[in-house]
Amino acid sequence: MPVIATAGHVDHGKSALVEALTGIHPDRLKAEQIREMTIDLGFAWLTLPHGETVGIVDVPGHLDFIENMLAGVGGIDAALLVVAADEGVMPQTREHLAILTLLEVCAGVVALTKIDLVDADWLALVEEDVRALLRGTCWAAAPIVPVSAHTRAGLDRLVEALAAVLRGRPPRPDRGRARLSIDRAFTMPGFGTVVTGTLLDGRLQVGEEVEIWPAGRRARIRGLQSYRRRVEEALPGSRVAINLAGVAPEDLRRGDWVTAPGRFQPTALLDVHLIHWEGSPRPLLHFAEVKFFHGAAELMARVRLLDRDALPPGEVGFAQILLSRPTVVAPGDRFILRWPSPSMTLGGGEVLDAHPGRRHRRHRPEILETLRALHRADPAARLRVWLREAGMLSLSEAALRLAMPPEAVRTLLEGLAAAGEAIRLGEDRWAAPEWQAAALRRLVEQVEAYHRENPLRRGMPKEEARSRLGWPGPAFEAVLAEALRQGLLEDLGPLIRRAGFTLRLNEVQRQRVEACLARFRQDPWHPPNLREAEALLGRELLQALLEEGVLVRLSEEVVLLKETWEEGVARIRQHLQERGTLSAAEARDLLQTSRKIAVALLEQLDAMGITRRVGDVRVLTAGPTTGPSA
Repeated sequence: MPVIATAGHVDHGKSALVEALTGIHPDRLKAEQIREMTIDLGFAWLTLPHGETVGIVDVPGHLDFIENMLAGVGGIDAALLVVAADEGVMPQTREHLAILTLLEVCAGVVALTKIDLVDADWLALVEEDVRALLRGTCWAAAPIVPVSAHTRAGLDRLVEALAAVLRGRPPRPDRGRARLSIDRAFTMPGFGTVVTGTLLDGRLQVGEEVEIWPAGRRARIRGLQSYRRRVEEALPGSRVAINLAGVAPEDLRRGDWVTAPGRFQPTALLDVHLIHWEGSPRPLLHFAEVKFFHGAAELMARVRLLDRDALPPGEVGFAQILLSRPTVVAPGDRFILRWPSPSMTLGGGEVLDAHPGRRHRRHRPEILETLRALHRADPAARLRVWLREAGMLSLSEAALRLAMPPEAVRTLLEGLAAAGEAIRLGEDRWAAPEWQAAALRRLVEQVEAYHRENPLRRGMPKEEARSRLGWPGPAFEAVLAEALRQGLLEDLGPLIRRAGFTLRLNEVQRQRVEACLARFRQDPWHPPNLREAEALLGRELLQALLEEGVLVRLSEEVVLLKETWEEGVARIRQHLQERGTLSAAEARDLLQTSRKIAVALLEQLDAMGITRRVGDVRVLTAGPTTGPSA
C-alpha cells in the first residue's frame, strides 16, 4: 500500500487536486476551511485502475507552514509536485523540490494545475520552466501532466502517470523492525487513544505490545485501521491508524515513535553525511544551531562539522548532529535541516551511524575514512566497517547500531566470518581478523610484562590478564584459546605463562632456597612451619616454591616438601588398602610426625576425595591423586 505526498507552492491547487482525484477534501481543520488554505497535514486515498489503494498526504505550501509539510513527507513512496499554470515556478516550488531531492524521494509526477486559466502558449512556457527546474535533479525524467481540478481535464492521464511511477517502485522492505512516526495523536469516543502515521520497516498486528519513544512507554495495539478499513495486520509502507491501550494522547506528541519492542534505543548523537542545499543563503559554520527534521519529528540541534570549519551552499561533508532530545533513528535514514531564523531549508543527508558512542575528534583522516565507508553502505558493509573500527562487536551492540533483529544480524556476521572478514569470539561476539592478530600480541605482551614484574611467580592469573586488557570474558577466552593453540602461552589452570617460561633465581635467592630446603630435608616430617619458611625465604620466594610445587601447603601452618607429601599419601593409601581404617593418632605414628601435621594431611586427603572421614577414622575412596594447589 504505497503512500504519496503532495508538494508545491501555496494556492497552487494541491488540496483541490486531491479532492478531484479522491472525492475526499483533505483540509480537516476549521481554520483551514475558513481561510481556504492548508495549514497542517491532510489525508486521503485513491484506488488506482489496477485496484491498488494509494494513501495521499496533502501538505501545506505556505512558507509559514513548511515545517508541517516536512512532517508529512517522511517515509513516502512518491510525490505529486503541483505547479499552477497561471503562476509557474515559485519559491516554495523550489524549496519543496529541494526537500524531496534531499530525502531522495525521486519517484513522482508533476501536475500542472489550473490549465483552464491559461492559453496553450503560456502553458508551454510554464512547462518549459518546470522542465528547466527539474533538470540536473533526480526528477529530471519525471512526467509533467497538465490538469484542471475544475474541469477534470487530464485527471485520468494523471492517475495513469501515478500508477506507472508506483509500478516501477521496489516493494517496501520488511526489516523486522516496525516503526511509525506519529503525525497525529487524538482520542476517539469509545476507542480511546489513536495515533496515525506511515508504517516503516515491518508489520504491526492487533494484540501486539509496542514501545513509545523517546519516553520508553509500553502500550498494546487494540485495533488497526488502514484507509478507514479495519485490519488485523498493517504492512510496511501503509498509512495506519493505531488504537493504543495503556497510553493517553497527552503523553504523546508529533514525532514520537511507535516501534516493535526491543528493536530501537533513542539517540541524541548522529554521524551523518551532510548536503548543504545550493539554495541556502549562507555557509554552515561549525557548531551552528539548526532545526532537525526526521520522520514527523522536529528537534533543535547543533552541527559538529568534522572535515572543515564552514560548509558552503552546494557542498557536502561529514558531521555529527547533537540533538536537543533523543529520538529513534536507523542507519540510512534521511533527514532535513533548516535554519531557525530566518526559517529556510538548509540541507539534509543520510544518517551513517545512529549510535556512534562518542563525539569524534575533528579533522581526523581515520574518522573521515570510516564515515566515507559508511556512506550508502548496506548492513553487511556497515558491520565490516564497525568491526574494523572497534575491533570487535557483540551481537547486541551490532543489532542496536543496525536497528535489526539479532537473528538477522547473526546471519550477516556469520556470512562475514565465512568470507574471512570476521572471527567469532564465543557465542555472541565477533572480531575483525586484524584485531585478533593484534589481540594475540597484546595478550602475550601482557603476560611477558607480568613475568618481568613478578619474576618469582609461576604465571599470571587469567582474570588479572583479562582485567588489564579490558576485554569481555568471551573475547578473552577466544584469544587465549588461539594463543594456546599456537603455542605462544601455556595453561596452568587459573594461571597462564609464556611458553617455555622457567623460574630463574639469582645467586642470593638460590642460596636461600638451598638453605631452606636443607632444613626441610633434615627432618622431613618435622619441617619448619609456614611462618618459619617465610622467614627463611621471604614471601615472594616462598610463593614461587609453592606455585612450582617444590613445597606443598596443607594448612595455614603446615607445609611439606613435595616428595614428603607424596610419600605420606602413598603410605596412608597402602595402610587403608591393607587395614580399611586409619585414625589421626595412627596416621601420626605411621608417619612418625606431629598430630598437627597428620591431621592437616588427612584433611587435605578428605578435601581431595582420596579419603572420607567416618566418625574418628578415615576410609579410602576412589579419588584424584594430584597434590593440593598453592
